[in-house]
Amino acid sequence: MAEVLRISREGEVTILEIDNPPVNATSQAVRRALIDAVQRAQSEIETKAIVICGAGRTFTAGGDITEFGKPPREPHLPDVINRIEESAKPVVVAWHGTALGGGCEIGLGAHKRIIAKEGLVGLPEVKLGLLPGAGGTQRLPRLIGPVAALDLIASGRMVSAPEALRLGLVDAVAEKDLRREAIALARGLIGQMQPRLSLRATPAAEPEAWQAMVEKVNREARGRIAPQRAIELVSQSLTLPFATGQANERRAFFELMNSEQSRGLRHLFLAEREAGKRPELAGITPREVKQVGIIGAGTMGSGIAVAFLDAGYKVMLLEADDVALQAGLDRVNGLYLRSIRSGRIDENTRLERLSNLAPTTEMGRLAACDLVIEAVFEDMGVKLELMKKLAGLLPSSTLVATNTSYLDLEPMADALPAPERFLGLHFFSPAHVMKLLEIVRARRTSPEALATALAIGRKLKKIAVISGVCEGFIGNRILAKFRAQCEFMLEEGALPREIDAAMEAFGLAMGPFAVQDLAGLDIAWARRKRLAGTRDPAERDVPLVDRLCEEGRFGQKAGKGWYVYDQGRRLADPHVEALVRAHAASTGRPQRAFSAQEIQNRVVTAMVNEGAKILAEGIAARPADIDLVLVNGYGFPNWRGGPMHYADGLGLAQILAMAKSAEARDGRGFEVAGLLAELVAGQRNFAALNGG
Repeated sequence: MAEVLRISREGEVTILEIDNPPVNATSQAVRRALIDAVQRAQSEIETKAIVICGAGRTFTAGGDITEFGKPPREPHLPDVINRIEESAKPVVVAWHGTALGGGCEIGLGAHKRIIAKEGLVGLPEVKLGLLPGAGGTQRLPRLIGPVAALDLIASGRMVSAPEALRLGLVDAVAEKDLRREAIALARGLIGQMQPRLSLRATPAAEPEAWQAMVEKVNREARGRIAPQRAIELVSQSLTLPFATGQANERRAFFELMNSEQSRGLRHLFLAEREAGKRPELAGITPREVKQVGIIGAGTMGSGIAVAFLDAGYKVMLLEADDVALQAGLDRVNGLYLRSIRSGRIDENTRLERLSNLAPTTEMGRLAACDLVIEAVFEDMGVKLELMKKLAGLLPSSTLVATNTSYLDLEPMADALPAPERFLGLHFFSPAHVMKLLEIVRARRTSPEALATALAIGRKLKKIAVISGVCEGFIGNRILAKFRAQCEFMLEEGALPREIDAAMEAFGLAMGPFAVQDLAGLDIAWARRKRLAGTRDPAERDVPLVDRLCEEGRFGQKAGKGWYVYDQGRRLADPHVEALVRAHAASTGRPQRAFSAQEIQNRVVTAMVNEGAKILAEGIAARPADIDLVLVNGYGFPNWRGGPMHYADGLGLAQILAMAKSAEARDGRGFEVAGLLAELVAGQRNFAALNGG
């Protein structure tokens, strides 16, 4: 017990302090120690009240992830919490740091709750495809009402101390000393009858408010089953006895635990934890980076600047002239004003972050920076010229990075002395919002530079994935292949709206053609023109983007692209569909109707096949890294676990058969990955390449 729970006494109050580093997870040892200590305190004459708190930086961040998917071991958390609630002596829970999942549910079983000023509390199980399984769906509605409870449970969001107080989730926010104030609160309850949430009736909800919340949850679920089960369970708290609702909750928890969706989300959770762990970086100390120089204050450069400012870095923003620089500063300020309007920051925070921004048109000032990132026009000639200038300005110790999305890093590295300090930092737009960061390792990039980039990614709160050098790296290389398959289907009888509808039904937030319109078709057109001279004439190519752009159809910004846009609404355009039909007929290919399943299988097969090639070439170290990139940068539904995890669930033999069919149909437009065939022949899957 002493290993995971510290027990002390201050007068009549016994303090039970969970001490299970690093995050005080509610492991079997913690559960056993806690239930034993609560029961012992009931028999101690000296103990009149109990305080439960946490040691270290957090109360408890929830369950022990290593126990997920395994047979549950006694004592079960619901039994521990029921025992706390049934205590004849008052129990106060003191939350600090984070009180998540089981940590929040322990508090719901207590008789009073107090939270530190900076504390956060929530029930994030839905993010792992689960729901609270220790009474949370039944106690929380009884405490704060069904509408607010459904919001917290279905979203999984964390609540700050002020909001928790406003909702009635806590009884007090500690002014100074959380432990002292929790003890004082417990003393004030001695001798009183203690309320139990399980015996309280859930307050009735306003029908309109409840219906609005249900519609919001259903709308945002986008194929995920856990939020929809949350509606069902929170509803039951209004009509069923607590014991019945809790039993239903427990059954739902285990059903979800065994679901494909939860397995996919847990896969990503573990993949995120492993992404930055590379054996070749063991023992390598990252450099200290305090000031970052960013060259280019366009849409991407300004977003990168905000990402670094938000993380507490000093940022020097360089542009070619005063006009371009002012436009960049306006973009940066606009992003902060948008954050103020959305309530994410206040005016003082905006001013504090902008105080660390140094705008300049003098390139020589970059010599004071620890890291310089170029975010200029996506053209090799422009970038090489810039690298030559930096070579004569920067100390050889300064880290230099390119934000290129596609270009080869080696020529840029060649232009610099000490090329081992050069690498790619591929941010995704909007750079201050998107979680993904591809760290691109050039041939000579040093382990120290790579370790430093990973440390920066962590400080930026990005999911950083290491990629080798190839056209498009991990994400854009796969994107190009699955987009090509979508365009091939246009030549075979499908329409853009049919493909988009199928992929949105699969779980993508937007279909591939709608995404192209959002990004701007001129971007794809420019890349096609750049690659035209090197394109293999025998390779299958679909020129429809060229034709759309030649008509000025550049996407949403032009009001028309693959679709036409009317007051923000995306509408199918008969002109484009006629253009697609005419082009398809001109190819002489057989025309047919596609089912949604056929479209989905073909797109995912292209992703998986190219992912297998990327693995075989060593561009990605693990299949899970590919999953992280596609989920966090390209909208692959997270509850499917990413394309490589999804392929394992579907069966690689089936994927291989579909790939061979595509190869036979598309000729040089599709080549089956050798690794995919090897895995099937050896009766292995991608999970085996992840090490589990």
